[in-house]
Amino acid sequence: MTDQTYEPDEPDIDEETARYARAAEEALKQLDWCVKYLYGIRKSSIAKTIDQNRASIERRLSASP
Repeated sequence: MTDQTYEPDEPDIDEETARYARAAEEALKQLDWCVKYLYGIRKSSIAKTIDQNRASIERRLSASP
């Protein structure tokens, strides 16, 4: 049995990070659409809560290195 440790390639990590960042951006866009829709159908309290959560997530993502 050989002693091998997994050392991921740096480009693979960057690629995966970029993929997760794109997925997060897409999810935030979908939440934004939902908020606008909910305001449109006069569900303001639900829309406001979701919008606050979306903004919090966006702040956390932008603060990440």
